[in-house]
Amino acid sequence: MTGTPSVNAGLIIAALAVTASTMATPAASADTAPGHPAVQRALDAAVAKGGAPGMVAEVHDRRGTWFGSAGVADTKTGRKRQQHERFRIGSATKAFTATVVLQLAAERKLKLDDTVEKWLPGLVQGNGYDGRKITIRMLLNHSSGIFNYGNDEEFFAKGTGDAWYEHRYDSYTPEQLVRIGLAKGPYFDPGKGFGYSNTNYYLAAMIIEKATGRTYGQELHQRVIRPLGLTGTYLPGSEAKIRGTHPRHYSVLFSQDPNPKIHDATEMNQSFSWAAGGIVSTTGDLQRFFRALLGGRLLPPAQQHEMFDNPVDTSVNGKAYPWIPDTRYGLGVFTQKLSCGVAVWGNGGATYGSWSYAMGSRDGKHLLVSQVNGDWSGLSVFTDVLDAEFCPATSR
Repeated sequence: MTGTPSVNAGLIIAALAVTASTMATPAASADTAPGHPAVQRALDAAVAKGGAPGMVAEVHDRRGTWFGSAGVADTKTGRKRQQHERFRIGSATKAFTATVVLQLAAERKLKLDDTVEKWLPGLVQGNGYDGRKITIRMLLNHSSGIFNYGNDEEFFAKGTGDAWYEHRYDSYTPEQLVRIGLAKGPYFDPGKGFGYSNTNYYLAAMIIEKATGRTYGQELHQRVIRPLGLTGTYLPGSEAKIRGTHPRHYSVLFSQDPNPKIHDATEMNQSFSWAAGGIVSTTGDLQRFFRALLGGRLLPPAQQHEMFDNPVDTSVNGKAYPWIPDTRYGLGVFTQKLSCGVAVWGNGGATYGSWSYAMGSRDGKHLLVSQVNGDWSGLSVFTDVLDAEFCPATSR
């Protein structure tokens, strides 16, 4: 669930093991509206017990919108988290990219069963790959078998420890990163498993550009960001600073030390994540986007069916790295079964210093968006918040 070379499908498990008790800060709870005290307690626990710098959650349900926070946006100044802060959303970007592809399919500018070879002739060939056997659908649901460029050892090493500072402003083209992925053999034959890979979404965005004659960023803005009025959302490209009000993004840079040093990773060039994980957004904008997407307001019924109704079993991953337990992956979205058996839909993302989750009911009428401005707390802080909101036994 990532758009970074450091926090990726293969290395999420390592990230979950990292803790940082030195960063624990006193909880700073926001005013809480009636009806979500369990969520607020989960936020407070993420900071007080889990060591997260700060965590926010925004809930939308039949009663309206509620926002809660704990901890701080800046550990030096003690500035509290705010509702309209921008942050890097990581692989939640994939839901945006898949939406653009499916809109193009609805307009018959491409077909989901078109091959990669048709749109990008000669690019995915050799080293065990055959672009004639890989479809756009396989890119979007990660069943292509294509290796994730972020798991390349040399590339990954540039994003860890002191090397991150040396390479934080490096720029990459989509073609460079795709070729890094293709230099490694496939995880499995096309359609024979699930292998989470950012390379898939780079190829999908390159196909968007071929099909439209416009950049991925232009299509994203014209089709999704502008129509929904997502004023806090943008694709930064190589722009290293986050615009507007934002929390500091704190990272351990993938240290395996039990008491790792914490780094401020707010400023960096995220051209390495682009259509797979490069978007900056807010809790409110993610609410608006996922409510529209889940509610069927961005895609016609046929494409809505394609996105949601035949998700891939993520446990069948062949040689690929493990992914989030209890999930199935559709086209740019996934469903996750919570501890009480309730299934939620949406997407999440992990990048340096920012982990986020946007999940809700299948109809989009009940949605929770949350974000942590640190990358060592693991997924449990999100499942705790989701359980608090969506599981009847713990949410009241």
